[in-house]
Amino acid sequence: MQRAAQPDGDAVERQAASRMDRMRGVIRYDLSASLVVFLVALPLSLGIAIASDAPALAGLIAAIVGGIVGGILGGSPLQVSGPAAGLTVVVADLIGQFGWKIPCFIPVTAGVMQLLLGLSRVARAALAISPVVVHAMLAGIGITIALQQVHVLLGGESKSSSWHNVIELPAQVLGAHRPGLALGLLVIAIMVGWRWVPAKVAPIPGPLVAIVVVTVISLLFPFRVSRIELDGSVLDALQLPALPHGNWGAVVLGIITVTLITSVQSLLTAVSIDRMHHGPRTDFNRELIGQGASNIVSGAIGGLPIAGVIVRSAANVNAGAKTRASTILHGFWILLFALPFAELVEQVPSAALAGLLIVIGIQLLQPAHVETALKTGDLAIYLVTVIGVVFLNLLHGVMIGLLLAIALTGWRVIRARVEAIPAGDEWRVVIEGACTFLALPRLTRVLASVPQCTSVTVLLHTNYLDHAAHQAITDWQRQHCATGGTVEILGAVEGGRLARRVKDGTAEPDTASPRTDRRGRLAVVQATPETSQGL
Repeated sequence: MQRAAQPDGDAVERQAASRMDRMRGVIRYDLSASLVVFLVALPLSLGIAIASDAPALAGLIAAIVGGIVGGILGGSPLQVSGPAAGLTVVVADLIGQFGWKIPCFIPVTAGVMQLLLGLSRVARAALAISPVVVHAMLAGIGITIALQQVHVLLGGESKSSSWHNVIELPAQVLGAHRPGLALGLLVIAIMVGWRWVPAKVAPIPGPLVAIVVVTVISLLFPFRVSRIELDGSVLDALQLPALPHGNWGAVVLGIITVTLITSVQSLLTAVSIDRMHHGPRTDFNRELIGQGASNIVSGAIGGLPIAGVIVRSAANVNAGAKTRASTILHGFWILLFALPFAELVEQVPSAALAGLLIVIGIQLLQPAHVETALKTGDLAIYLVTVIGVVFLNLLHGVMIGLLLAIALTGWRVIRARVEAIPAGDEWRVVIEGACTFLALPRLTRVLASVPQCTSVTVLLHTNYLDHAAHQAITDWQRQHCATGGTVEILGAVEGGRLARRVKDGTAEPDTASPRTDRRGRLAVVQATPETSQGL
């Protein structure tokens, strides 16, 4: 009996040692990282709530729930969830239509839909949305936020639409409130310049430094500026959502919009965060379940909709977090701050938060995304989506962008590049892309332009060649050879499959031997095990 009990005792000791190791890791890495994320999330949550025209405390409630509930149930260990800048336009529009309590019902229902999506294991389908549309959506939201908050920075109020914000900006500039403008510009200057501070100071979050410094200055000097207003404490802000009494079409549209944006943003953020660390990868279905549960809880107690946020998540990884304990702890720190110290928030000038939000909005417009869209030929999709989001609304802008992306993709699929190039005494015909019956007019026109009795090399760089295009090339080859010419086809296609030769680990057209057929048959390169490795 004693021999049998000995392994059990060793197993218990190993389990205890493993728990101690995990606890040391939490204290060494996750505790400090959670404090950094807390300091980043606190001003951002307040600013996003104010930009959404929601109670400021609703942002703190969402941050608490996103940290604790999302951290426990989510599938991305190092992703941090909370109120997201990408939802400000949607929430502000819903609050303008229904007031505050009914928009709390919308994230509850959206959360239920996210739970169902996660349980049905279709989370990866959301990643099929064109990245350029998502990037453009975020850029459009960032521009909208910046246009709104410029008016607040100048001492006024944001207008009902981006167009009105643009056309009324000159009058707002002329009537700017100078003390508030100076404080807001100081916040912007601190946040922009924080990237060049010494390495020893860099771990301190720039947004927190900017807000604290500007708030202290506004209290030390006799500035008469508007400040953030809170309606009681966090406990007073807890409230149940209300059911709408009408206009269910707008409610359903809001639910679908919130579901899609929170889901896609969370999953794309998780993908980005996975690239920043070497720990466990994201379980996307579990992540949707965690986001759904967070939205249900947040909406049920009076908080904003929740999504994975790249700013907080990146801060979490860069601060050295190793497990989900950091995300959970940051939610508890916000809770502990909000209960006794919420009144400190009322000392923050409104212009200071406006400056913070302007920087956040501009940061959503990333030059790298514009450069990528330019290189991939998707700049038109990017610009159209941005303009649609800014001047129409979020849903219409995204739908227009998606339709344009689908149309452009279809155009690229059906449009092949066909050109004939003289090369000394010979001719070279280059065919690239997907060559289908839709390209026949251009294909036959280019082939007919090749002079008779010439030596022709046809370079097929196609990923698909349908029967109609195959037949057109065969007919032309037969006719050209019958008139005394020669045809060499390199990288030929049979049944839509392109034979290639592998060189240095990359697939290249097989140019090993001539493919001339004077009897009028299309010469076909047969793929071998060696030539098919790069397909």
